Amino acid sequence: MNEALLLIGVVILICILMNRFLEKIPVPSLLIFIALGMCFGENGLFRIVFNDYAAVNLICSACLIFIMFYGGFGTNLRAARPVMAQSVVLSTLGVAGTAGIVAVFAHFALRLPWLESLLIGSVISSTDAASVFNILRSNKLALKYHTDSLLEVESGSNDPMSYMLTSVTLSLMAGEGVSIPLLLLQQISLGVLGGVAIGFVAVWLLKRNVLNSQQARTIFLFSVMLLAYALPSFFGGNGYLGVYLCGILLGNANLSSKTYLVHFFDVMTNVSQVVIFFLLGLLVTPVDLPVVILPALAIMLFLTFVGRPVVTAILLAPFRAPLRQIGMVSWAGLRGVASVVFAISAVLSGTQMRYDLYNLVFCIVLFSISVQGALLSKVAKKLGMIDPNEDIGKTFNDYQEESDIQFIKLHLNPGHPWCGHTLSEFSFPSDLRVAMIARDQITIVPDGNTRLKAGDLLVLAARAFEDRENLSLQEFVVERKGKWVNMPLCDIPIPNRRMVILIKRGMETVIPTGDTVIRPGDVLILAESAPVSHSEQESKK
Repeated sequence: MNEALLLIGVVILICILMNRFLEKIPVPSLLIFIALGMCFGENGLFRIVFNDYAAVNLICSACLIFIMFYGGFGTNLRAARPVMAQSVVLSTLGVAGTAGIVAVFAHFALRLPWLESLLIGSVISSTDAASVFNILRSNKLALKYHTDSLLEVESGSNDPMSYMLTSVTLSLMAGEGVSIPLLLLQQISLGVLGGVAIGFVAVWLLKRNVLNSQQARTIFLFSVMLLAYALPSFFGGNGYLGVYLCGILLGNANLSSKTYLVHFFDVMTNVSQVVIFFLLGLLVTPVDLPVVILPALAIMLFLTFVGRPVVTAILLAPFRAPLRQIGMVSWAGLRGVASVVFAISAVLSGTQMRYDLYNLVFCIVLFSISVQGALLSKVAKKLGMIDPNEDIGKTFNDYQEESDIQFIKLHLNPGHPWCGHTLSEFSFPSDLRVAMIARDQITIVPDGNTRLKAGDLLVLAARAFEDRENLSLQEFVVERKGKWVNMPLCDIPIPNRRMVILIKRGMETVIPTGDTVIRPGDVLILAESAPVSHSEQESKK
């Protein structure tokens, strides 16, 4: 246990320290975590022997629940509505078509039996939500024709279909007498019923404020997520479909403090992605990969340049999709974590195959993320699919075109320049307004004709500040024996990229000037801007 915790702590620390560096390289960051796992693995620098497929399957399956739930929770149905039909077609018929066409290729090109070929096609038939979300967001790729929403909904919802095809194929390979239509009907119906029912109940409870704290709501949603997966699975349904639909219902419901919930699940999903990709790299034995490299490369190339484009073109043609949109959707069909997790499940089932399925799928995913992921932004630019007038953030539920409202109080002392004036005499910005006035034990909802008096307590409503990419706010508490005590602000050596914009002094808020003297216990609010690199300066020019 100590060794495991030490490894986890070291890996998380490395990932955090590498985060800023990873944002600047063209290679998808999730690929780095695979390489990091391989570095720790049996043939890496640290030579950790790890081949526990059952443990990895358990951990990765649990992490995949987070990814599937957040895939639904973060999908903005309003933004995706224009392309919802195309997304559903691609996530169902597209997955089945991809599995079938890959099976045909594997059978004739690699001389594999039909069922083995179909298993390979089923396992890699879905696109990876984690990789697609990560690349679109990190590169700020807003695409034309609502293609970004199409890709997000498709990649977030097609894993259940891939899982069902994999389960059916494994049953056939095991010689079980199964009725494929009945099995698919059972998986889909129970998954939909369980996910929708649990989602509706959860929304009903949250809207009635049954839970009185934000922490309780977060824990409640965590348990709802687990139930949405486990309940359908217990009765033979598709748990991944259930947890995805439950996430959609909750994410698109009008809930209070949703931003807090989104941030929690966003962090948990990111951690889940890191854990999965690191474990996959740790589990693989690189010396065993040469046997499957050529077959994996052949399947990946066929899937990228023939299989997915053909299936995509056939399915999007009835919607009269432009050719460049079809090309963009075809290239963005990255394989990822779900494919490898399903491959591990197949390995644990004891199915015998000519090639090691885990190693084969691992290499396919590696090639897909390396080639398609790294070139995705360039392909989008080459096809003219980037929409400079849109924001990729609008396709997610955690996007806020304007930040949350916060309230500020302002006490009008005698002699204040506002006293005796009506509100209509002031030119307030459109995002700032006087929401309420407390005067002599009464509360006034003001209008433009309200005249301000000395002693009034004004409550102003304004948009809250959120940390930006190059600007953040920080608090600094001045200790009683600190070196800044009793010094004017102009004499304090503050770095160029920092500025004291506010001082909290007990119950008082001070707007500082250079002559403001710092006192013990003051809380300084500093605005800090990140340094702009030379490349960023050149791009702005």
